[in-house]
Parts: sequence; C-alpha cells; structure tokens
Amino acid sequence: MPDDAAARAAAEARAAAEEESAFSHAAVDPDTTAAYGDDPDQVIDFYAPREALSPGGGLAPLVVVLHGGAWRAPYDRRHVTPFADFLARRGFAVANVEYRRGGVSIPGQGAAAETGGGPVAGRWPETFDDVAAAMDALPALVREFLPQADPRRMVVTGHSAGGHLALWAAARHLLPADAVWRIDRPAPLRGVVALAPIADFTVAEKLDVCGGACRQLLGGEEGFTARVPYADPALLLPTGIATTLVQGRADTVVPEAVAEAYADAAAKAGEVVGLTLLEDVGHFPLIDPAADACAVVAEEIAQLAW
Repeated sequence: MPDDAAARAAAEARAAAEEESAFSHAAVDPDTTAAYGDDPDQVIDFYAPREALSPGGGLAPLVVVLHGGAWRAPYDRRHVTPFADFLARRGFAVANVEYRRGGVSIPGQGAAAETGGGPVAGRWPETFDDVAAAMDALPALVREFLPQADPRRMVVTGHSAGGHLALWAAARHLLPADAVWRIDRPAPLRGVVALAPIADFTVAEKLDVCGGACRQLLGGEEGFTARVPYADPALLLPTGIATTLVQGRADTVVPEAVAEAYADAAAKAGEVVGLTLLEDVGHFPLIDPAADACAVVAEEIAQLAW
C-alpha cells in the first residue's frame, strides 16, 4: 500500500474510533428543562454545578452549549449531554440548548433536493430564530430554573455546526440593519469557545464540509449569496467579545483550514482570536469526556468565565 494510502487509512481508522468513543457514553438527563417557545424543539436543558469552582462557593459561571450535527434533524442535544454533564462536574452551571434543525427533503423539490431525500442542513430562518430567542430568554430562565448560575459570567460554546451558532450568537450586534435577530449592543458574554466550528462559510463550501451543509442551511445556491451576510461569522467581525477556537489538527470533518480562515478574518478586522490547535486530535474528542481534548476545552472555558 502506498504511503499516502496507508496514511489515509490510518486517519480514517482513528476518526472512526474517536467518533465511536464520543457516542459511547450514555445520555445524561438534565436537572430540569424549560421552554423558550412553543415548538417542541424550543427547549433548554439545565445542569446544576456538581461542585463549587472555588472554595468560597457562590454562583457558578454559566456555560451555554449549542450542539453540532450539521444543523440536521437526526442530531439533537442528547448526544452532547455527557459533555454538558462533564462541564457540570467541573463546577459550571450548564444550559444545553435545542433548536429547530433541517428535516427530510423531498427529492426534486428545490435546493433541498441535492440531499437525495436525506436530512437537510438547518431551516431558514427557524434555526436562527431559535438561537436568538434562546439567548434572549436565558437570563430570565436561569434565574427561575438554575439559581446556582451567574448569568453575568456567561460563556457560549458549541461544537461543529454548534460552534458556528455560538460565534453567530456573539455577533448579532453586527448583523445587517434589517436582520430581525440584530441587537443594539454586544451580548453580555464573557466569551465564546467554539469547538471545530463551521466558522467561515466560503472556505467550508470549497471544502464541501458536511456535504454542502452551509449551502443547504441558507436555502441552496439561490439563497446562499443573499443570506450569507446574515449567517457567516467570518463576515461579522470584529465582535469585541473574547473568542477562542479549539481545533483538532487531524479533523477530517471540519478541517483546520476553516478555523484558520476565521482567525485570519478576525485579524484583518483588527481583532485577536485565540486558536488552540491540538495535535493528533480529530473532530469528536473535543466533546468526549473520555478524551484529554475535552479537559483542554474545559480549561479554555474556565479562562474566559473567570
């Protein structure tokens, strides 16, 4: 077997093992769940901190988790509940947000037909409606359902497509003036920790990340050009909010080049974005409590939360 073929085979085997490990953990039920809207997907699971982060106790920093899964319906918040529990056991209060994702397309009808009847990535505008509504509702919901949390020390994190949503949630004050999700000032966040995020739509599309998920999210080829200014974090800079990207260098799902493109765009906009690159780490260890990379993620969150 040629060297390059052997390397590809080894990379594929490692990626498969990492994914299997990340999805091997049993789902962890939340302490409570609250609705932020009427749709069944408009809910937030809350996890109380399992221990105090400091000897003095007090309120815990709040970590908002936005799950990944290419914005597609088969992947809901349950697959990141072990990660949410991992953070709670590290002393954080955690809000695990659900949002509406893409359904099953009908072959031959519109841009969604490119999936061949498979799950479409996202729903326009509902996916964005939900993230904006959840973020706006969180302070009041936290006071009622998670009194151990301090919403003044809020960090948003997200994995893959959820990393995109985390970056987007921190940039709503930079949206075009006619965007219904725009807010007048930066969100009251301590920071964003985006994990292998789909952070630059142009680069992600060139690399065909998640089978053209960005294009599907925005409604296909026709919608992409018109809607990308409202959705692409790389076009919504500088945010003025502390941001760190954590990226596995061996990630074949959302390659390193996507995170690097966002960091470069931020630098050009006059903003320094942290980029933590992890050697020999792929896509899923970042949310796998059994992986060392997950501990790195928790430390990055702690650095911003305090």
